[in-house]
Amino acid sequence: MSDGASVKPNTAVATAAPVRSTRSGTLQWLLQNVVWFWLLGLIVIFGIFNPYFFTINNMQNIMVQATVLGLLALAISLPLLVAEIDLSIASNMGFSSVIGALAINYGLPWWCGALIGVAAGAGVGLFNGLCVTRLRMVSLIETLSMMIILQGALLAITEGNTVANMPDEYTWIGQATLGTWPIMPLVFVVCLIAEAILLRRTVLGRSIYAVGGNAAASTAAGIRVDRIKIIAFTLSGLLAGIAGYMLGAWQMAITSNQGEGFLLYSIAAPIIGGVSVFGGRGSVIGILGGVLLLTTIQAGLAVVNFPSFYVPMIGGLMIFVAVAIDAIRVRMSATR
Repeated sequence: MSDGASVKPNTAVATAAPVRSTRSGTLQWLLQNVVWFWLLGLIVIFGIFNPYFFTINNMQNIMVQATVLGLLALAISLPLLVAEIDLSIASNMGFSSVIGALAINYGLPWWCGALIGVAAGAGVGLFNGLCVTRLRMVSLIETLSMMIILQGALLAITEGNTVANMPDEYTWIGQATLGTWPIMPLVFVVCLIAEAILLRRTVLGRSIYAVGGNAAASTAAGIRVDRIKIIAFTLSGLLAGIAGYMLGAWQMAITSNQGEGFLLYSIAAPIIGGVSVFGGRGSVIGILGGVLLLTTIQAGLAVVNFPSFYVPMIGGLMIFVAVAIDAIRVRMSATR
């Protein structure tokens, strides 16, 4: 009897461990994909309050709105993945778009102006990366100052006026349709696929995850950490430049405050989608979910005539919840 009594507790422990592991894995999976549950629930709720939400026109509107936000979310996810942050993304979008518009106004072809604008965005990203890596500046403060500089530069260049009279070729991609469906969202889809391939199928992508996960270990493994961070910031600026062109083509004008109001949501989207603020974790699919969720919230609240002055508060609440979930995920990963 004594031998039998000694075996039972060990058996109980052995069977309890896999159960706890399974529960922990299930909870972590739910936390990782919570954005899709939020999205599905909101779609149902908004559709119940106003059936117009399910119409093709509203779906097209959501797709167009998601394009610029999605490009910015992809842009800001790259510094986040290497455990840095770029607060100048939205201002870079406005600055690069006006640089491209000025090039066109000086007589250059529309495509040349568009390329110059995108190149200007990449140049700002490169400069940010050099400041963070070579000068050892804190990315939060450096990019915050760059944000203010770019906002001031945009205001100075436009002198508070709106730059309009853009060539039809320049604005074509923001207005063109294939049948009744807008073409502009295809740019976001292409960039989404390109970043997914970069992160999952290339050495550079694996290095980005490694640097964000543990920079010291990456250095010991022979990865050039500073170089990876510079590339991440540069690609981030490049995507911001593309977003600037898309926004200018969609609005058919560039205002003196172009890009303001996008920063909050461009940061929220990847974090809500599972990109860790601590670096090294996150996926493009999650970013897509975060973008669709925030765009659905904005469009849905407008459809149900929800007061617009509550929208920023809801965006901030979403960030708070997403960061809290991310902290739980990190703690669970550390204890496994």
